[in-house]
Amino acid sequence: MRGDGVRNGDFYDYADLLDKEEKQIVQRVRDFMTEKIAPIADEAWTKASFPHHVVPEMAKLDVAGLQHRGASSLLTGFIVLEMNRVDPSIATFFGVHSGLAMGSIAGLGSEEQRERWLPRMAAMEQIGAFALTEPEGGSDVAAGLRTTARREGDTWVLDGAKRWIGNATFADLTVVWAKDEADGQVKGFVVEKGTPGFEATRIENKIALRTVQNADITLTGCRVPETNRLAGARGFRDTSTILRQTRGGVAWQAVGCMMGAYERALEYAGEREQFGRPIAAFQLVQDLLVRMLGNVTSSLGMVVRLAQLQDAGVYRDEHSAMAKAYCTARMREAVGWGREIMAGNGIVLDYGMGRFVADSEAIYSYEGTREINSLIVGRAITGHGAFV
Repeated sequence: MRGDGVRNGDFYDYADLLDKEEKQIVQRVRDFMTEKIAPIADEAWTKASFPHHVVPEMAKLDVAGLQHRGASSLLTGFIVLEMNRVDPSIATFFGVHSGLAMGSIAGLGSEEQRERWLPRMAAMEQIGAFALTEPEGGSDVAAGLRTTARREGDTWVLDGAKRWIGNATFADLTVVWAKDEADGQVKGFVVEKGTPGFEATRIENKIALRTVQNADITLTGCRVPETNRLAGARGFRDTSTILRQTRGGVAWQAVGCMMGAYERALEYAGEREQFGRPIAAFQLVQDLLVRMLGNVTSSLGMVVRLAQLQDAGVYRDEHSAMAKAYCTARMREAVGWGREIMAGNGIVLDYGMGRFVADSEAIYSYEGTREINSLIVGRAITGHGAFV
């Protein structure tokens, strides 16, 4: 990939840190996104419909849960980046399945549970969802979780509601987080498709990540066997270990989203003519392009280092929080500049920028807002918690 940075947005050739086999995997993902997803992305987004027919093709890439099978964090990060360069909606679907759902089972499940579910999830024969956020709670989810779990013999009874749960309308397995009425601790449960008392209703009228099937979930006397309780999930601290990993993944998402926007803006600037020459020849357009590229490059450098810390085993909450807060803020700036370069054409899907602008708003907010992630970093550097 050396020397390709100017064309594909990796200006400092960070992808050269991957080994030969890893580069081949990333290239396969890039080809899949370009050939299979790019041609259908706008239509799926417009119709707010999920293209289920591409899942078997995606499964052939053999990248679902790769991070749970010994792959480097750098490789999995670049996979996330490549998906977001083309379609943040498909990337979010994949992240919920591979990162949040599979990550919960891989990190907090028993050996029996991992053997029961992970192979079929890796093959994408079973799709996962992750249900933590609630209608009345977002940033205060650690203390304000209202969904309850009550044990009755070898069964747990779940009651409550969840919101914004990606994949939940069609997922085969949904990891539901609930507070144990007996000890007040948050525990995780794998609810299988068709379980009585579990109802998922699609959220309509979204203006971002429209292809993702987000749902409101209602749990009414939903009975789950003890064998489906995640053995290693004994409190919210355990839940946080999963969020630490996926929050870093969202930073990679942000880099991919703004890289895709930059590449499209650069291409458009070379094609669009005004006053008898391409707008790429004008100083103010070049300035905007360089600003976009600067945001991409600085953010990519941050997430590459984040991956190195993760692989070295010295990765902390504040590291992922800083990356999520910084990279998503830079993404929001970059896609705005891309839209500015395209002027009115930037809000039309046909020109390849509109989805990035809209989808960036969702990426900016989920997995912890900028403010909450800033407070996580602030607590680490000052020694004082400023949470209310």
